[in-house]
Amino acid sequence: MSTLDASPELSALVRGMTLVADGVLAIDLVPAPGSTAAWPSWEPGAHIDLVLPGAPVRQYSLWGDPADGVLRIAVLLEPESRGGSAYVHRTLRPGDIVTVRGPRNHFVLEPAAEYLFVAGGIGITPLLPMVRRARELGVPWSLVYLGSSAGRMPFLDELAGFGDGVVLVPGDRVERADLGALLAAHPGALVYACGPERMLGELQGLLADGDRLRLEYFAAPETEAGAPAAGSFTVRLERTGVDLEVTEDMTLIEAMRGAGVEVLSDCEEGICGSCETGVISGEVDHRDFVLTKQERERNDCLMVCVSRSACPLLVLDA
Repeated sequence: MSTLDASPELSALVRGMTLVADGVLAIDLVPAPGSTAAWPSWEPGAHIDLVLPGAPVRQYSLWGDPADGVLRIAVLLEPESRGGSAYVHRTLRPGDIVTVRGPRNHFVLEPAAEYLFVAGGIGITPLLPMVRRARELGVPWSLVYLGSSAGRMPFLDELAGFGDGVVLVPGDRVERADLGALLAAHPGALVYACGPERMLGELQGLLADGDRLRLEYFAAPETEAGAPAAGSFTVRLERTGVDLEVTEDMTLIEAMRGAGVEVLSDCEEGICGSCETGVISGEVDHRDFVLTKQERERNDCLMVCVSRSACPLLVLDA
């Protein structure tokens, strides 16, 4: 079996844990004692995979300062946790050693004349470094931060130092934000948003062309997941040297694994970007929630866990 494009695993020490809101723990990760691997650098929008014993691999956005050499994540305790967040909250403690992969970044802060950041709850995590970077660059920016209540909104103390550019919308204190009016007030801004599916879906409806909207999902939208397979096709794995038939009842990644080609994949919902694979030729039926409209139009990569071919033969760099 061959493995393609696997991210290196790093051993990390849990240096500290802080309760930053109701049900939200901030975790500081630094190189484990004795580790010789290079500690990674990262840019705003990046996330890491956290590999925990007996729990599914989960992706967590980095919210700290890329310059301080610490990987900082925030973990919300999910009521129906399958093991990841429950393990972090109930078992993980300072001094423990964990495994991380990455960072990876499919939520890159692109150059713009103005930014509008829209956060919902724990969705503030990838946007905090973006706000810092925009401020450092001297680019006009605004952050609108929504939450069910002030007590469930992490990093309010951190945001207090950012001035009038931050608008807090705790649901227990003020009326829900009018996203349409918000977008109308910033007609030229590049919009970055992370938060609940309802909020992201509303933004997509308001900015239907998608040219100035960048989204980060925590789970695949229910209305999009489980789309029909839409026919069989052949995939040619150029480096491996095989042609595979991908039938209607299988995913592309299942066909690749059946041929002994293992591609790193964590979420298998099209939201984490870990299974990104290069496209040499052929037209892709993109079904992920990672690539922007512009990236899809380039047609040079796809997420093999959910996407398919829109033509009889798809040639991959795999």
